[in-house]
Amino acid sequence: MSILSVNAGSSSLKFALYPITDSGIAEAEVTGNIEGLEPAGQPRISCGATGQTKTSALVAVQPGEDVFDAALRTLKDLLATRFAHVRVQATAHRVVHGGQYFSASVQVTPEVLAQLATLNALAPLHQPHNLAGIRAFAESFPELPQVACFDTAFHRTLSPLETTFAIDKTLTETGVRRYGFHGLSYQYVSQVLQRVSQRSAQRTVMAHLGNGASVCATTAHISRATTMGFSALDGLMMGTRSGAIDPGVLLYLMEQGWDHDKIQKLLYKQSGLLGVSGESADMRTLRASTSEAARFATDLFAHRVLREVGALSACVGGLDVLAFTGGIGEHDAVLRQQVGDALAYLGVRVDAARNHAALGDTPKAIHADGSEVEVWVIPTDEGRVAAQEALLLLALVR
Repeated sequence: MSILSVNAGSSSLKFALYPITDSGIAEAEVTGNIEGLEPAGQPRISCGATGQTKTSALVAVQPGEDVFDAALRTLKDLLATRFAHVRVQATAHRVVHGGQYFSASVQVTPEVLAQLATLNALAPLHQPHNLAGIRAFAESFPELPQVACFDTAFHRTLSPLETTFAIDKTLTETGVRRYGFHGLSYQYVSQVLQRVSQRSAQRTVMAHLGNGASVCATTAHISRATTMGFSALDGLMMGTRSGAIDPGVLLYLMEQGWDHDKIQKLLYKQSGLLGVSGESADMRTLRASTSEAARFATDLFAHRVLREVGALSACVGGLDVLAFTGGIGEHDAVLRQQVGDALAYLGVRVDAARNHAALGDTPKAIHADGSEVEVWVIPTDEGRVAAQEALLLLALVR
């Protein structure tokens, strides 16, 4: 028996099958991805047993058939043939925003979907696609419970001092507050740290760095402060998102005639690494570039990470463990060294050799001998946490 974990985006769908064991959820048995789901796209599915070479094939789209429907039909056929030995018990969906409605995972109903749809404007790059994925799976797999697992849920422990904006309190009472994101990733990294680091129960800062990026501080493995807020725009600069910006800039742009859609496009799709460099949102591309603009963009990204790690360390009274995760955090040794060197005043010392050797799918300690702060690189697995949440929820329901 397994849980099917799903992360639906605007043009792709990631999925994995997590076996159910006596002790909970095991590592994924099968992982896969369907790309080309944008309108008029040509979907391609790739999947295979974890750790083995994946096979890839185009998805046949019937005349008049929606590409997403064709992809789900192909996935359903795959589960019924190649993975016929697997009995899927539920589908666990990553959903970015639970808003003021949900602080824990929930089995999806039409009423739940309607509530979540009201949050689309708070995460326009993610929420509409997350919900479209749930609807499509509910239609294609009507016999399976659909479970929504929220990126905001991990941060339900934030205090009012962390969640409250300094605005008219009547707005705060309607749900205009800081929520925090990347919670499934932080929950997974925190679980791993509990196994590998006794010190992680103290003052820990986790940096989820990728196309979306944020930082979270914990004590006792509980979220105490984080950089993202009401939407997935706040805090760090990201691949195409601005991160924190003076609200006065937006008022100025409105005075210059910019409307909502133009400002939204700027903040979500034309800023961050792409906007600053003018070249790419991909850190790997910028590292390979020889342009001054690319170098400045990567330096600015590192500076913003440094700034936020320092701020969150102050919120929990110091730093005992620093962990990097996410696509950039797991693979960019240069960034980790930059940040670690700049945090020497907190007692951080990164071992250069260990840092450059920190590859693969297992946690790696990269701090130097004698470092006052442990530094880790931990590959994240948001899907496994979603599967754990679905299993727990269904056990309670039943």
